[in-house]
Amino acid sequence: MRYPYLLFDADNTLFDFDRAVRHAFAASCEAVGLTASDELLRRYRVHNDACWTMFDRGEASKDFILIERFRRFFAELGVDADPAAANRAHLETLATCSFPMAHSVEVCARLARTHRLFLITNAVASVQRGRLARSVIRPYLEVAFISEEAGAQKPTREYFDYVFAHIDGITRDNCLLIGDSLTSDIQGANNYGLACCWYNPAHRPKPDDLRVDYEITDLRELYGIV
Repeated sequence: MRYPYLLFDADNTLFDFDRAVRHAFAASCEAVGLTASDELLRRYRVHNDACWTMFDRGEASKDFILIERFRRFFAELGVDADPAAANRAHLETLATCSFPMAHSVEVCARLARTHRLFLITNAVASVQRGRLARSVIRPYLEVAFISEEAGAQKPTREYFDYVFAHIDGITRDNCLLIGDSLTSDIQGANNYGLACCWYNPAHRPKPDDLRVDYEITDLRELYGIV
């Protein structure tokens, strides 16, 4: 067995976060008197992605970026809306959404018979715990390591120090990190010297500045890797 320990990212790796965000964004808009649309969601995503990139790089705290994404979004629209109220509705709705990615339940159920599966995530702790409690994937995951609880976030070495300190028997050589994010998952694996598998169903171009040991577009391809 090449990799008996598997570190799975959560959002858009095991859980369909894009689908969950659509539900949460609609709730955010309703909370401040806006009507959600695909165009507004597209414009919100620009600010949301930029803020989470700031967080991944250690440039801002999670509490700051959660509100800042909506502040920037409303400023672009030129509307006087409360970003804190929008964020509150967003997080409350996200906590109820645990839609699985394609084949994620099947893959986790099969791999859990022979491997040890763990969740690594930068998501908001209250949201992630709520989603996990409702998820059919939860029984296959031993522990969820959430950045808020770890006191550090992907891709920092401190986050992975925390993870490794809480898993008996794991080493840099016997584990594989699987995730969709280049800035948090793949960068984190590079920083810590871990083998990594980039889950890339959208067929994005491979980066030149990061080591990608494996690339898959379907989670079932993991069977031939691990």
